[in-house]
Amino acid sequence: MSLSKLVFRSMKKNMKHYYLYFFALIFSVTLYFSFVTLQHNGEVFNTVQKSGTASAGFGAATYILYFIILFFVLYANHLFMKRRSKEIGLYQLIGMTKGLIVRLLALESILLFVGAVAVGILVGFFSSRLISMILLRILEKETLVKMTFSTQALQQSIVVFAILLVIVLLQMTWMIHRVSLLSLFSAAKQADERVKRFSPLQMVIGFLGLVLIAYGYYASTKLFDINNAGNLFLNMIIILATTIGGTFLVFRFSVAFILNVVRLKKNGHLTVHDVLALTPIMHRMKSNAKSLTLITVLTGVSLGITTLSYIAYYSSEASAYSRIPGDYILHEEQGQDFLKKLEANNIAYDKVEYRLQGVTATIAQLMAEEQKDSPFYNMEGTIYTIPLSDYQRRNPNTTITGNDVILTNYGGYMAEMFPLEKDRNLVVSAGKLKETLHVKAIHDESIISGTVTSGGGGPIFVVSDALFEKLSTQAKLFPWHKQTSITLKSKKDLALAERLYEESSANAITIFDSDGNTQNYKIKSFEAERKGNIESLGLTIFTTAFLGLAFLMTTGSILYFKQMSEAEEERGAYTILRKIGFSERDIMKGIFMKQAFNFGVPLLIGLLHSYFAVKSGWFLFGSELTTPLWIAMSCYIALYAIFAVLSVGYYKKVIRESL
Repeated sequence: MSLSKLVFRSMKKNMKHYYLYFFALIFSVTLYFSFVTLQHNGEVFNTVQKSGTASAGFGAATYILYFIILFFVLYANHLFMKRRSKEIGLYQLIGMTKGLIVRLLALESILLFVGAVAVGILVGFFSSRLISMILLRILEKETLVKMTFSTQALQQSIVVFAILLVIVLLQMTWMIHRVSLLSLFSAAKQADERVKRFSPLQMVIGFLGLVLIAYGYYASTKLFDINNAGNLFLNMIIILATTIGGTFLVFRFSVAFILNVVRLKKNGHLTVHDVLALTPIMHRMKSNAKSLTLITVLTGVSLGITTLSYIAYYSSEASAYSRIPGDYILHEEQGQDFLKKLEANNIAYDKVEYRLQGVTATIAQLMAEEQKDSPFYNMEGTIYTIPLSDYQRRNPNTTITGNDVILTNYGGYMAEMFPLEKDRNLVVSAGKLKETLHVKAIHDESIISGTVTSGGGGPIFVVSDALFEKLSTQAKLFPWHKQTSITLKSKKDLALAERLYEESSANAITIFDSDGNTQNYKIKSFEAERKGNIESLGLTIFTTAFLGLAFLMTTGSILYFKQMSEAEEERGAYTILRKIGFSERDIMKGIFMKQAFNFGVPLLIGLLHSYFAVKSGWFLFGSELTTPLWIAMSCYIALYAIFAVLSVGYYKKVIRESL
């Protein structure tokens, strides 16, 4: 029999195993080709390159995606080779050399790769337009995307997967040459370890794993404390080391120990559910610890990155509003021609004017003692005040008397990193005039633009009208004296108003500072600021979501492949259980428990890892945590649930076929 006939017969015989491996390859090629096609799509690239990081973003994402695919395919190939170990052993028994077996399997792999690349490129070609439309939808761009076939993407994909094929062939050759004939027949049936009793050392190590994870979580909550700012990088390394190391120890020792305690409490009275759920998990935990740790860490990292990117994108409107708290912000007497144009075009709007008066103060007077190492602790700066009567146009029920003040406009990452305390006294000055203010309350509502406060989220004092008039005697010492907020009554007028704003003098202002120097400011509208945020963050959220999906599909598929492999290994045990009278329903109850652990525990720990990672620094990316976090987590939970259902379905199929 020729080698080619043997190859086709072998592939036909192993079709039930090949479809899984073939799917993994097609999925990998589809992901890669569709993403690279997007990168070489002229309409898309010209649209997103305004962000300034389009090329670098696509390039970095491509390398990360290739790493994911490499890891995915190598792991799938490893499982596939393990399932064919007995077949490889039989080839050696009939006299085939290891070199000939390598040639046989290499030809099979080449045929599989060629077929998978062809199908994957075809699927990727048809899906690339949909992916392009999703990206442009995120960026809020109205651009017609044509379905074009990129020869550059084709060449790049062929080269990349040819390299991957060489790596797979090297892995296959190494696996065949390193194992003995005897081990090939027992590779699929080896128990990892017999769990009889746990030594005190193993118990201590298992408990240490939980302690390390808890410490990593605690340290993450203190990561951006100002007292730790000088050791930020070191603290990040420590958190990563303790969390990853603790996760491994939990899977390697803690889980098996807990399950062993549960088993011992039953005093040998194990149900079929215990046999099918607890025992396999315990005996396989030694080899599964590394893969479960890797899956858990990848889940946590990918979910954390995706969530942070989504927080930034989700908060783009709130971030724009913190800098521009109105559709249009006019300063001093600037922009009167813009208001006349709005009236001439019958565009209705609401107008709120705020009088401004600066004071000089040291914000440390409102900071806690433990923040004394902050670089802002003793820094003196300008804080603007507004009179109560102006503030009451927005909040009519607000009242203050004497030197009581309300600190408002203070939010975002500044409020998170440098929290201020109310019911404190603050000494301020304006020229030779000094006043002691009492901070009655602290609010985070945005009312004054970032142009005045030197960035969104800067503090503003609401003072009594009498105190404001007193401070206004020193008005010449500070550059800003008036702000007018314009809010359109109908968003249907927004497009025309934007054009009128750009044509007017409202979008630029020149002022004189206290030293007599001129300063030029470009004033954006709220819509322009919001769209600018989306353009800069849209590509980031798209690439991270795409890579997050790839990570999720990879980890979920690996768990699914692993469960398929274990189901095949346990087929004989199911046959015995069915023959002695256990029904399919009895056996499936144990399988449900087992799958709840195999998919639920890595997902749960991964969610906890990502939650504490995101919680430590989410305020650097946006102003909203809860909604983006829950949406991202829900997507991950739903996709993991799909893989768990598929896994249970495969077990059910194996159990039915066991008789």
